[in-house]
Amino acid sequence: MAASGPPLDEIQWKGDAAIMEEFGPYGIHSNTVLFYFKYSPFYDHTSNNEVLFQQGLVNRDMAQFLSTRELFEGRLNTMSGLEFRVAQEPAESTPGKGTGVWVINKQTRQKRQGQEDEITVHSTYFIVGTNVYMAPTMFDIISGRVANIATKVSTMLPLVDAVQTWSPARGRTYIAPIPQDKDKDKPGAKQGPDSTAATTTKNPATSHSANLTSPDGTDEIPDSLILESFFIHEQYGGEYMDENPITGKPGEFVLSSTGRKDPKLPAKPAATAALPALNTKAATQDNTAGTGAGGKTATGKETKSPKVAGMPKPKRRKSKMAVTPS
Repeated sequence: MAASGPPLDEIQWKGDAAIMEEFGPYGIHSNTVLFYFKYSPFYDHTSNNEVLFQQGLVNRDMAQFLSTRELFEGRLNTMSGLEFRVAQEPAESTPGKGTGVWVINKQTRQKRQGQEDEITVHSTYFIVGTNVYMAPTMFDIISGRVANIATKVSTMLPLVDAVQTWSPARGRTYIAPIPQDKDKDKPGAKQGPDSTAATTTKNPATSHSANLTSPDGTDEIPDSLILESFFIHEQYGGEYMDENPITGKPGEFVLSSTGRKDPKLPAKPAATAALPALNTKAATQDNTAGTGAGGKTATGKETKSPKVAGMPKPKRRKSKMAVTPS
């Protein structure tokens, strides 16, 4: 039958006055810490510790193992099964004074022939002063941290949702909270016209969101505007619209809303004037004087009479050499 009540890792146990009287004026120390833990709800009465306690009460030969913790734990080392033993003693914070924190393990010891004992730790407990606690498991620590993160996130999401709105026409808009004047709440703060003016100043984000409301003062957008915006997007979704569209053809652009033409660029400078023509008539006449028909230069052979077809070729006379008298 399961024990009723809160889980063991969520409770704190402390011995009452009757229990503390058994330990005398010295209280909890190295030889009494396991006896004090015996009264806590974390103790298991089927463990080897309980077997040694009962044997020491009825058997004088076994009573010696109850005198010191070293003898008691030495006897536990010879037994197999469930046991409670001190895993860590209080650390010394100052000379002659410890922290008062004892660490106790609940473990199972199994004997192995020719080898060291196999130890399996089930849980850990710690004693702070006279208070006894059960250490949480790693699963409990991680699940607790995850639950804490989930709680913080679930608390933050409504706050974020409260400062933003969304509509098909405007998209998502955020309203910045109005900063509060911390000096106003302080006693002795001056209340002048400057502070009043600063308080009455509108928040830019709030005023901008107020200008986006519909003409009737509500934030609801009519369905006709949503449909019209959708049709415009379907028809001109791939184009860009300007507040002052430009019409016309290249070189003659006109701003449609004002009728004003785009200022023209300054005219290009005129081409460089051609060099003056030189008078070369005299040279031409001189050249033509020595030029024959067809624009060819005369060589003297043009004065010969033209040849007639069928006319015999004249014989060339040979000149005789003159003979000088001897």
